[in-house]
Amino acid sequence: MEALPLVGILIAIVGGIWLLVVAFRESLLWGLACLVVPIVMLLFVATHWSESKTPFLVQVAGWALFLVGTQVGSNP
Repeated sequence: MEALPLVGILIAIVGGIWLLVVAFRESLLWGLACLVVPIVMLLFVATHWSESKTPFLVQVAGWALFLVGTQVGSNP
């Protein structure tokens, strides 16, 4: 595996954990719901944009970097 997709995944994981921390800081129920039902995390981001904007965008940037890295690495 090349370095760019790996870095992208690591950044996405950091953003996801950061987002979970923000959800748990809001309330235990939000945190547990985001942990158990992933689609709830999008609802949390939509309803708590000001607190969750940065970790969400970090996670999205990580996934984008992963996708770009896999596409660049797969071309001959």
